[in-house]
Amino acid sequence: MSDASAQKNQLDQLIKLASYASVCVAVTLLLLKIFAWFSTGSVGVLASLVDSFLDLLASLLNMFAIRYAMTPADNEHRFGHGKAESLAGLGQALFISGSALFLIVFSIERLVNPTELHAINIGSIVVGASIAITFVLVAFQRYVANKTGSLAIKADSLHYASDLFSNAGVLVGLVLYQQGIINADPIIALIIGIYILKSAYDIGDEAIHHLLDHELSEEEQDRIIEIAKKPPEIIDVHDLRTRQSGRTKIVQLHLVMDGLTSLMQAHAIADEVEDALKNEFIDIDVLIHLDPDSEIQE
Repeated sequence: MSDASAQKNQLDQLIKLASYASVCVAVTLLLLKIFAWFSTGSVGVLASLVDSFLDLLASLLNMFAIRYAMTPADNEHRFGHGKAESLAGLGQALFISGSALFLIVFSIERLVNPTELHAINIGSIVVGASIAITFVLVAFQRYVANKTGSLAIKADSLHYASDLFSNAGVLVGLVLYQQGIINADPIIALIIGIYILKSAYDIGDEAIHHLLDHELSEEEQDRIIEIAKKPPEIIDVHDLRTRQSGRTKIVQLHLVMDGLTSLMQAHAIADEVEDALKNEFIDIDVLIHLDPDSEIQE
């Protein structure tokens, strides 16, 4: 097995581990918040509970999508199954939007019809524990997302990061309620709902870009051209086209060489460029077209 293949397998295992951790945390938080809601009756805790239930569904969807996205390319999917990650990200955006809208509507209802809260100390302890657990998960997910470039893990990380703010808001609401500010709980829950809705938009927007074959970032395109121009035989690089499927970057470009260069030598130079790109980007599919300079001049 080549070094690149071994590194890709290591990253795949890291992504799977992050998806399993997400499901385990979602189950733990859901059970904790069910207990806290029955103890307190807080709308903020209920909102956080509903969010955790949707987190669990989204994390399960994410886990299965990641496993499918890692399935090797076949005769019917020659570019692999990487877009399953983007579909999972879009699914997460829909889950999060539903959670946010439920929270907003329920918060408005509680503002109109306030309800007395109970066992606030228990609720505060549970929410505090949820914050600590979620913080550890988000830190791990961000490490994995930065190391692997996985859209699904990045979406899940953003999802749970919104939960951090959600849980912190619930905790503040419970503390303020103890101080006699009765409407603090639903007001903070309403603000959290709006924030979560914004997070859903960010996740969905990136997922749609990937599904619609949006170009790679300008920085990545500039780096690709810089690498392609390194061999002294390369006169120019043009018609660069890029997109991303899951973690796989798909690149097409034209290399201009001296028209008198032999086919054997031109092929070797193209292989050199392809190898250099694969060393720079762990998961990349490269298609190179060779142009003689005389053709470009014409």
